[in-house]
Amino acid sequence: MSDPAAVIEAAPPRAARLPDSIWSVQAWRVGLIAVLLLAWELAAGRLFDDFWSSRPSEIAERIWQMAMSGELSRHTWATISEAGLGLFFGALIGTPLGIALARGPRVARVVDPVIMGLYGLPRVALAPLFILWFGIGLTAKVMMALSMVLFVFLLNAAEGVRGIDPDMIDLMRTMRAGRWYMLRRVWLPAIVPWLIASARIGVGLSLIGAVVGELIGANRGLGWYVNKSGGQIDTTGAFAGLVVLMVIAVIANQAIILVEGRLLKWRR
Repeated sequence: MSDPAAVIEAAPPRAARLPDSIWSVQAWRVGLIAVLLLAWELAAGRLFDDFWSSRPSEIAERIWQMAMSGELSRHTWATISEAGLGLFFGALIGTPLGIALARGPRVARVVDPVIMGLYGLPRVALAPLFILWFGIGLTAKVMMALSMVLFVFLLNAAEGVRGIDPDMIDLMRTMRAGRWYMLRRVWLPAIVPWLIASARIGVGLSLIGAVVGELIGANRGLGWYVNKSGGQIDTTGAFAGLVVLMVIAVIANQAIILVEGRLLKWRR
């Protein structure tokens, strides 16, 4: 029988443990953000010129003014539409391509250099071409966002399928399971964690793609607003657009985490 004193001594002190409840984590997050914003507010104009960094209070005031004028919703909706459609079509196209490549190793070996070559291209440099091909409308930004996330879904889906236990595949084949049944019952469930991870990465990449497209040619969107503010040496406006982009990314990431919690309850 183990010594109770040894067990107590081995247990870490409560004060050293990180909070594990949802509300405790949220409180720590809010506290951290508040401290950072307060430090920025106090340092601006004292440690450095606030002309180049603005202030959180001025940024919040600008965002409020944009919300009241309707400018915030117009630019935000444009960027969310571009990034969201790019993320959706990237998953819709990349996932089946990844599954197909994983199930066809011979074809995968042939096309792998081409895929990695395209994946290695700096897609930001393709933005002028997308504007030239598709104009300055929605399509060019969606294609830009899609190009940023397509290979993430493709490569992760392929790796997820390759990681399936071969014994499971053999068992299903001995039971004469069809391809569609194996797709629904084996392959898709196996790659769900990979797809969720791809979505979390793709949120940021799709926003980058949409913003880059807006920087090259657009008449609305948060990227366009940041570019316009920077051209007018309006640091408050530039930071306001960046803060809204950051909030969008955080909200989207939290939504994916909620979906992950529902789909992957078995992993808890």
